[in-house]
Amino acid sequence: MFKNFKIDWISNIRGDMLAGIVVALALIPEAIAFSIIAGVDPKVGLYASFSISVVIAFTGARPGMISAATGAMALLMVTLVKEHGLQYLLAATVLTGLLQILAGYLKLGDLMRFVSRSVVTGFVNALAILIFMAQLPELSNVTWHVYAMTLAGLAIIYLFPYLPIIGKVVPSPLVCIVGLTAFTMMFDVDIRTVGDMGDLPDTLPIFLWPDVPLNLDTLLIVLPYSLGLAVVGLLESMMTATIVDDLTDTCSDKNRECKGQGLANISTGLLGGMAGCAMIGQSMINIKSGGRGRLSSFSAGIFLLIMVVFLGPWLKQIPMAALVAIMIMVAIGTFSWRSIIDMKKHPLSTNIVMLSTVVVVVATHNLAIGVLVGVLLASLFFANKISRMMVIKRNNAKNDSCEYRVIGQVFFASADKFIDSFDFKQVLESVTIDLSATHFWDVTAVSALDKVVIKFRREGTQVNLIGMNQATRTIVDKFGVHDKPEEVERLLAGH
Repeated sequence: MFKNFKIDWISNIRGDMLAGIVVALALIPEAIAFSIIAGVDPKVGLYASFSISVVIAFTGARPGMISAATGAMALLMVTLVKEHGLQYLLAATVLTGLLQILAGYLKLGDLMRFVSRSVVTGFVNALAILIFMAQLPELSNVTWHVYAMTLAGLAIIYLFPYLPIIGKVVPSPLVCIVGLTAFTMMFDVDIRTVGDMGDLPDTLPIFLWPDVPLNLDTLLIVLPYSLGLAVVGLLESMMTATIVDDLTDTCSDKNRECKGQGLANISTGLLGGMAGCAMIGQSMINIKSGGRGRLSSFSAGIFLLIMVVFLGPWLKQIPMAALVAIMIMVAIGTFSWRSIIDMKKHPLSTNIVMLSTVVVVVATHNLAIGVLVGVLLASLFFANKISRMMVIKRNNAKNDSCEYRVIGQVFFASADKFIDSFDFKQVLESVTIDLSATHFWDVTAVSALDKVVIKFRREGTQVNLIGMNQATRTIVDKFGVHDKPEEVERLLAGH
C-alpha cells in the first residue's frame, strides 16, 4: 500500500506539479466552451473540471490520466438543459455516476479486450483531427497577430526543450503560456484572451442536492440522458486509459476506473458541476509535460480552482493563441503518423476498420458511435476470416461408406459452409463424421450438425459422430435434436 502511495503521489512531485499547472491552464477555455455547448453557465464546467480532477486522483485506476468536463458529454446534455433546466442536469450527473459504479461492479471494463488495436488507432487519429478542428474558429477571421502568436507558441513548445538544463526542467507548454501572456500585456497586443470566453466564477463551489422532485417522473426524465452519459463517459475513459497505458508502458484496472469515474461524477453533480470523463487531449498534455502520478491530476484540479477564483484578473489576460498552440501540439502528438505508413503492409480489413472509425467519429463528433462501428466491423471481419478457415476433408467412399473430417471452428458464420460441404445425394450405407479437429461454439453450429445428420438419415444412411471434445459434446447434448427421436419427428413434420 505504501509502495503504491510512494509511486503514485510522491515519486515525481516536481514533474506532476508543473504538469498540473499546464493542464489547469489548458482546462479553463475548454471547460468554458463545453459549458456554452451544454447551455449552462461557465462555472458549471469549471466546477466540474475541478471536482472530477481532484476526486479521480484518489478513486481512479490510471495515474497520469486527466478527467474533467468534455465536449462529448456536453453534446448529450443540450436537450435536457433546454427542456428541463440545470437542476435536472445535476440530477442526471449524479445518476450517471451511480450507473458507472454499477458498470464497474459488473466488470464491464473487461469489455475493452474486444476493442481491436485498429479501432484504438482510429479513435486516436479521429480525436487528433477533432482537437485540431476545434482550434480553427480561433484562427478564422483574425488579424495577423494571432497567427504570429500561434507560430511563436509552437516554436517555444518545440524548441525550448533543446535548451541546456532548463529545457529539461520546465515544461515548454508552461513557458509558452507565461511568455506569450507577458508579451501581450507588455506590448498591449489586441488579441483574443481567456477573459473573452466568458465570466469566471469568483466563489468556491458549495455542496447542494439537485432541486428536483424525488419521484418516478424525474427518474424517467433523467435516466435516458444518464445512460447515454454513462456509456459515452466510460467508453472515452477506457479508450484514453488504454492510450495512456501504452504511452507510459504500464497497465490499469479498467473496472476500478469505471467506479472511480462514477464517484467523480456523483461528487460533481453535488457540487453544481456537469458530468465529465477522461480527456485524451489534456492527458497528452499532462504526459508530455512530465506528469505521471495521481498528484498531477490532483494538482490540476486544485490549481484550476485557485486560478479561476483568486487569480481571475491575471488569468483573463492569457491569449487564446497560446492555448491554441498547445492544443495543436497535442493534435500533432496524438495522431498516429505510423498508422499511415503501416497501411501499406496491414490487411485491407484492418485499414477499413481504422478508417471507418476515423470517418464516423469526425463526421458525428460522437466517440461512442465511431468506436461501436469500428468494433462491429472488426468483429465481422474476424468472424468471416475464421469461418473461411474451416475445411471439411472427404475420404473416397469404400464399401458404401464414407468419412468426413471437419477441421476448424463451426459457429454462426461457418454453419452454412459446414452443411454445404456434405454430399447428401450419394447413396451410402454409413457416413462417419470425425469432429476431433473442430469445435462447436453456438446453437447455430449445433443446428447445422442436426440438419446434416437428419438429411443423411432421411436418405437411409447411418451416421456415426466421432472425436467430439468435451465442450462440443456438452453443447450438442444440450441443444442437439438428432439423437432425440421425438424432436426429430417434430422437426420433420414441420418440413
